[in-house]
Amino acid sequence: MSISTKYDPKSTEDKWYSYWLSKKFFHSEPDEREPYTIVIPPPNVTGVLHMGHMLNNTIQDVLIRKARMQGKNACWVPGTDHASIATEAKVVAMLKERGINKKDITREEFMKYAWEWKEKYGGIILEQLKKLGASCDWDRTRFTMEEDLSEAVVDTFIHLYKKGRIYRGIRMVNWDPAGKTAVSDEEVIRKEVNQKLYYIKYSIAGASGATDQSLIVATTRPETIMADAAICINPNDERYTHLKGKKVFIPLINREIPIIEDEYVTMDFGTGCLKVTPAHDLNDYELGVKHKLPVIDILNDDGTLNELAVVLVGEDRFVARKKIAVLLEEAGHLDHVEDYKSQIGFSERTDAAIEPKLSLQWFCKMDEMAKPALEDVLNGDVKLIPEKFVNTYRHWMENVKDWCISRQLWWGQRIPAWYDNQGNWVVAKTEEEALEEFLKLKDIDGVFTEEEKAGFKHQLKPFVRQDDDVVDTWFSSWLWPMSVFDGFKDPNNKDINYYYPTNDLVTAPEILFFWVARMIMAGHEFMGKKPFTNVYLTGIVRDKLGRKMSKSLGNSPDPIGLIEKYGADGVRVGMLLCSPAGNDLMFDESYCEQGRNFANKIWNAFRLVKGWEVDEGLENPNTQAINWFENRFNQALVEIEDNFKQYRLSEAVMSTYKLVWDDFCAWYLEMVKPAYQHPIDAETMKVTLGYFEKILSLLHPFMPFITEEIYHDEIFGEKEEMDCIIVASYPVPGTIDTALLKDVETIKELVAGVRNVRNTKQLSPKEALPLNIKVNSAVDYQQWMNILFKLANISAVEFVNDKVSGAVNFMVGSDEFYIPLEENIDVEAEKARLNGELNYLEGFLKSVNAKLNNERFVQNAKPEIIQNERNKQADAESKIAIIRESLSSLG
Repeated sequence: MSISTKYDPKSTEDKWYSYWLSKKFFHSEPDEREPYTIVIPPPNVTGVLHMGHMLNNTIQDVLIRKARMQGKNACWVPGTDHASIATEAKVVAMLKERGINKKDITREEFMKYAWEWKEKYGGIILEQLKKLGASCDWDRTRFTMEEDLSEAVVDTFIHLYKKGRIYRGIRMVNWDPAGKTAVSDEEVIRKEVNQKLYYIKYSIAGASGATDQSLIVATTRPETIMADAAICINPNDERYTHLKGKKVFIPLINREIPIIEDEYVTMDFGTGCLKVTPAHDLNDYELGVKHKLPVIDILNDDGTLNELAVVLVGEDRFVARKKIAVLLEEAGHLDHVEDYKSQIGFSERTDAAIEPKLSLQWFCKMDEMAKPALEDVLNGDVKLIPEKFVNTYRHWMENVKDWCISRQLWWGQRIPAWYDNQGNWVVAKTEEEALEEFLKLKDIDGVFTEEEKAGFKHQLKPFVRQDDDVVDTWFSSWLWPMSVFDGFKDPNNKDINYYYPTNDLVTAPEILFFWVARMIMAGHEFMGKKPFTNVYLTGIVRDKLGRKMSKSLGNSPDPIGLIEKYGADGVRVGMLLCSPAGNDLMFDESYCEQGRNFANKIWNAFRLVKGWEVDEGLENPNTQAINWFENRFNQALVEIEDNFKQYRLSEAVMSTYKLVWDDFCAWYLEMVKPAYQHPIDAETMKVTLGYFEKILSLLHPFMPFITEEIYHDEIFGEKEEMDCIIVASYPVPGTIDTALLKDVETIKELVAGVRNVRNTKQLSPKEALPLNIKVNSAVDYQQWMNILFKLANISAVEFVNDKVSGAVNFMVGSDEFYIPLEENIDVEAEKARLNGELNYLEGFLKSVNAKLNNERFVQNAKPEIIQNERNKQADAESKIAIIRESLSSLG
């Protein structure tokens, strides 16, 4: 059967993914095996696959496939997040296209449209993950708004409320005018922006004379002056002593406000005078509470000015800023304007500038829940990888603030609070339970008869209404590792007992606090233990210029397009090659090309081996090559396992890459392959196929498709329908003969030295060359003659005790090698080459001697490091002596 000269991903990927699904290889049920569990960071239902998802899910799939091959009961739970703010915005936009305004429909009608949108678009990203090869247990797919998971959120709210952890109050919150909802501190992205600093004149009430008629105040927000409650000066500022106790008029509206004193004011910023606007700045609010100032909110929920602003009513806040600057200048109240840079908060979801706003919201106290979650990380029960994030985590947790959990939206889990027509409210799961709670408020002494109770509830029922707000999306996703296994619905079910706590979580550092930390808090609060053991924190995917990938910059490639171009295996390898844990990765499409080339290299190696004919009568001449690769494979496997244990997946894939490309393809196959149109012995063929299978098993977590395709070729024997590489045994390292490996490294350097002589002397690779060896080490070159003659094309080998004059020479370690080429040698060129090597070695020896002569280094370095430097010293001195002798012999 003919084999394609190049690997074709399109003909294999859908075929094998469908096969894995049909045979339920991804599905997991509790059994006697050791569980290995990952829960996916649920992507938003509004999302489509981007490069961050590609990296995150490739890493998860590598970990889950490796665990499955190691005989563990691997369970990767997929799902999506309902993403309140983002999804509601999508639904509102969809309705707008249909000529429907959200304000004109009921909540129930809106929810029908929202579910319609979710069913149509919400599964796109999960289908895209299948193209990547993600081996999720799709039978376990969950959605944060499905009935059971929503019920868990409501139960959680009630539980925490009864414990006194949830309360309702008026606080200054981060308001998103685009989403028209409060957002938490963690959902605010700080950006440095170019602004203007406006110096505004406030007329002093009762001022007389030509001087001191006004007070100048600097602000970046002139559109909020109508909400000013005071002007504040520092009591120690001598410039304004004469103003103490006086009042000023707000420009344009002429409302009188007092001048107050507080050391909070910085004397060296602006003019040293601060406009205090309690409704529109958190610090001003606290200052207002301290000085009992009125709160005047002049902004609507959408960021436009309301009637309390008096001027520019209905204008957007940023439009109003420009217009009011003109009005102030025309009225003579604008002194001057300066350019100014400052940090501004933006909504993570809508990118709207955040507006500080006093609002009645629901909050969750976090201080007590934060303690065990902090302890878990500090004592290593939950490991953050890399560890550099521990200090960031500690800072967050030690300074945790109460969590604003209410959102002014319809899409989400509705807050289980109920209100009557008398201003009373209760927290309850259903309307019936709420009526019972209202009854308790009314019948404090418990004297109502059953008839009176029924009458009270009947009369009250028409007036009871549920809170319109929903809880923050994160208030559902912090339950994810428990709720996906129905840990709330059935706390003692077999799944939660078997799979929880999970093993690894792979996520991004930017959600370390408001998802990872909260999941650990929830785990302790509701399960009494951590939700996972290891948290692998990926970096941000950036382009090769270091810019964060984004649609607006146009620097983010389409992941599906990359898969179509380079194959899923190529893209997976490409992503992993440039992704050190916790560090940003500079993605370049050339990495995917490298991944595709690697797939082709594996395919070509397969074609080569498959093309060999076997002669059962031949003896095996490749014992040394076979022994070497067995040991090299075991050595590489130890390195790869160590990288996996430390979650250095980039290094793990690179070690695998080198083992396959260099050791197996470039060396082992060249060592054992038969001469052109000659057969190979049966033993070598059998062992080589065994090595190939081991390599495929080692590669499978990284490159699932090509490995499954090759594994099923007839050359590896007939396979039963369930005999697939996805569940084949992952290799385990055997013994390692380090002396053997060291000898082969010498042989490889020797072969490379001979090839280098051919290149520099422009000799044909087909021309066999004589070789003289002066052995100064313990290497037994006799046992490697078969490989040496084959790979270096040597005509004869002679062992000598002295230097060979007139020959081209080079060294490997302390051994000297001579290739007699008297008629071809260029003495001057050879001298130049040797002098170049001499200069390098003398410089190298100088740096080594500097280290060994440094007392501090010798005193502080580990003994093995010092010995290593001394070995370098001796080796360099030996080579320098030999090169000098060679130069002397050349005259």
